[in-house]
Amino acid sequence: MLKQVNVISFLKHRFKAKTRHGIHSPFVYRLLDEVIYDFRAKTVYKDIEQLRVDLLHDKRQISISEAGKASNFYQNKQRQISSVVKEVLKPARLDQLIHRLVADQKPGNIIELGACLGITTAYLAKTAPEARIFSIEKYSDTIAIARENLQKLNIRNVELLSGNVEELLPKLLKEIPELDFIVIGGNNSEEATLNYFKWCFPKMTEHSMIVFEDIYRSKEAKLAWNEIKSIPEVSVTIDLFWIGLVFFRKAQRKEDFKIRF
Repeated sequence: MLKQVNVISFLKHRFKAKTRHGIHSPFVYRLLDEVIYDFRAKTVYKDIEQLRVDLLHDKRQISISEAGKASNFYQNKQRQISSVVKEVLKPARLDQLIHRLVADQKPGNIIELGACLGITTAYLAKTAPEARIFSIEKYSDTIAIARENLQKLNIRNVELLSGNVEELLPKLLKEIPELDFIVIGGNNSEEATLNYFKWCFPKMTEHSMIVFEDIYRSKEAKLAWNEIKSIPEVSVTIDLFWIGLVFFRKAQRKEDFKIRF
């Protein structure tokens, strides 16, 4: 993923970021010690990562419509699945971090914006088998592969929604009284990211958590991340460079953390 981000931003983050040492917030220290830095192998990883390996050798062509300036990758409408895996999917260590965050949060409902081929979706579903999981994906070919992959893993607690997030998310939010866990990926434009946050915000509770992907991928993504950090109701943010974590804990002092991962 480093080739997709600004190397200077990465080096600046690396210089300023802390590990668990020097963190005085008990909430953040526990999260780092017990969740973020828990690199032990988990049983749930095996089947999903084998599926990733299989996809790396999948030469089937899929059609993806142009996504505009948010991603140059999508300018070519025909791609092999193996190429999508290499150039678009998060690396295993980030999917596995999301697994650990979900296991720690124990959410009752989860929304994922940007299912792509369904690897992250599978981690969400396997970690929270009793949760209601909704995953939105714009492109019909990728969502077909995601559905195929979830079936291979015998996952049945995910509702895959095909279409534009801008149309589907507001409708979906009307059906959900509270939001527990959200993964916001896909479109990294400032306007889209802030709109997704604005729409979801009324359903947040002090136990809710949002994962923002690729917060340094573009100037617009960085602007959106900085604006979200400034919102008074956002109590804690954890900037892991590759992703950003947002919390709404009312009793927590407002703090922003840059953490090495």
